Amino acid sequence: MFKKVKQRKQEGRTVRKIVGFTSLAIILIIGIVAFAGYTYIQSALEPVDPEATTGIEVEIPIGSSLTTIAKILQENGIIKDAQIFKYYTKFKNESDFQAGNYTMTQSMTLDEIIESLKTGRVYREPVFTVTVPEGLTLEQIANVIEKNTEFTADEFMKKVTKPEFVESMIGTYPELITEDILNENIRFALEGYLYPATYSFYEENPSLEEIIKTMISQTEEVLKGYSALLEEKQMTVHELLTFASLLEEEATAQTDRETIASVFYNRLEIGMPLQTDPTVLYALGSHKDQVLYEDLKVENPYNTYVINGLPPGPIANAGKTSIEAVLNPTKTEYLYFLADKEGTNHFAKTYDEHLKNIDTYLR
Repeated sequence: MFKKVKQRKQEGRTVRKIVGFTSLAIILIIGIVAFAGYTYIQSALEPVDPEATTGIEVEIPIGSSLTTIAKILQENGIIKDAQIFKYYTKFKNESDFQAGNYTMTQSMTLDEIIESLKTGRVYREPVFTVTVPEGLTLEQIANVIEKNTEFTADEFMKKVTKPEFVESMIGTYPELITEDILNENIRFALEGYLYPATYSFYEENPSLEEIIKTMISQTEEVLKGYSALLEEKQMTVHELLTFASLLEEEATAQTDRETIASVFYNRLEIGMPLQTDPTVLYALGSHKDQVLYEDLKVENPYNTYVINGLPPGPIANAGKTSIEAVLNPTKTEYLYFLADKEGTNHFAKTYDEHLKNIDTYLR
């Protein structure tokens, strides 16, 4: 009898220990989950990137519900979590948001975003903006920076070509900038990697590094949507930007870039030189109204009259239209094209047809 009583007491103590440990474990798990949830909510209530300066275009369609608006903001990277934004907005008892096109930044707080949506305007006004057009070289972008900031063109070029800075950009944007840009034949490593756009800056004197990184970040953002197509074509980002820069420089107001892209693809396929004049001008390092026959013979890795294939790197910054033309070219058998005096392009399958176009449209 005594042994049974003793055994029951031991079993009771064992059960109490198990219950105690289980209860403690449950409490710890609840605590960890609660802390993680609290931390996540706190993070979701803060700006996505307090240092961001790049404007992001956001369209809020007419009749959008709060759920739709929150989803749009999250998809554009303006907020971290759509659900948290919804709950925060309801807690603040905010409503009557206006449809429209907004330019927002990832540095905006939830209150600033809400205020923008209520008033139909951007709550944070930029201190200044810088517009970088399509088709500019780094040296031309340097002049734009000089006109719009306190930095000189020379300071910009020294910064953007400094080996240590170039290496740091490779480390900062590994998916965008690879060691392809370190090819010894490339004139400027970051040529073509500063995206053409209008940039809004919300501090009076941003650093030169911040300005350059803002433009590179925009290139990375634009190219994110084309990763699947790049993989399908087995094309690197560097090849894409190089190819697109040729289209950008060949373009006129009426240019069919997809068809010009097809001409270049057709030439590449048969091993025919691309023979595009903008590469000659880039090789010469100067602008000329007319490329002379002697210019076509200049020995330079960028001159597509003397090399086969693409040049070693971009010759200018390319916009979205040129990038998409590279990835979605028209299917043709054209090998030649020319632009007439009005800027209209005329394509030909054979050299004889091309000569006829020259006689018809340029003489």
